[in-house]
Amino acid sequence: MNDTPIPTVSLDAARLGARLKAFRQARKLSLRDLGQRSGTTASFLSQVERGASGAAVSTLMRIAEALSVSVADFFEDRSDGLHRVLRRKDRLALPQAEGYRKTLLSQQPIRDFEVYVGHFDPGGTTGPDAYVHGDSHEMMLVLSGTVEITLGAQSYRLSDGDCIEYRSSTPHRIVNASTGSAEVQWIISPVTSAKADLDQFTRKAP
Repeated sequence: MNDTPIPTVSLDAARLGARLKAFRQARKLSLRDLGQRSGTTASFLSQVERGASGAAVSTLMRIAEALSVSVADFFEDRSDGLHRVLRRKDRLALPQAEGYRKTLLSQQPIRDFEVYVGHFDPGGTTGPDAYVHGDSHEMMLVLSGTVEITLGAQSYRLSDGDCIEYRSSTPHRIVNASTGSAEVQWIISPVTSAKADLDQFTRKAP
């Protein structure tokens, strides 16, 4: 749970509006799209983005949830131009599933794209069933080993250095097809993970 204090809305309406707009555009959402997702309206969001109107904290919480960020991210002072280094030991990971570990490379708040690494033990898979998430452009790059990825009714066998692109709305599943371990990287744009999904990455990677 995030214990970061929620700033008062009156802190800086212009900065709030600019950051809200940047997150919305990074996710390729129109004002209408975000309004539908957050239970507000395009007109109201336009006023907030222009700094012409404030918003109740409860409303900001709904907007933040729709954008997969925290309310505090709207007010953070960190410069967007800073180079953010992430050491391997500091990667956040999902709780380990049998034969499969997934770590998050993108640092929050995630903006234009999200990047993950999956490590598969021999026989490891992403799960028994194919899955989908949003409708974004996704690339999978094999970093080591050999994997088989099933996309809908088609399957592809890929080895280290190979990559494949597809829509994240296509049912997909990955199986380690090698006798040793395998590692892959996913790059997804725009972001598809909800904040609740990202909050699961709380354990430091081994």
